[in-house]
Amino acid sequence: MFLAHVGKPTKIKKIVYLAAFMFLGLLLSLNVHSLLEVAYLELAARHNLVVHFYDICALPPFIQILLPIVGIILGFYFGLYWWRKIYIERCLDKLCIKN
Repeated sequence: MFLAHVGKPTKIKKIVYLAAFMFLGLLLSLNVHSLLEVAYLELAARHNLVVHFYDICALPPFIQILLPIVGIILGFYFGLYWWRKIYIERCLDKLCIKN
């Protein structure tokens, strides 16, 4: 497997790794936002409800703010989890090598 040797954990690797996971969490939260908005608009159209738009988005502002924040926070915690699994515990392919 190409991840058989992951190298030594360093501080800069950890920072880059966590930043990448936080960015991934932000991108996934944007996908969730769009899926929620499409589902909400389809539901409103099906039931002939009036939709109030906040600027260009139909979701309330607290959801617009909450989703990216939750995505970044979850990305941080998933990054910490996988950092521990890959660099500290060295768990690759169900093979864990303790340092």
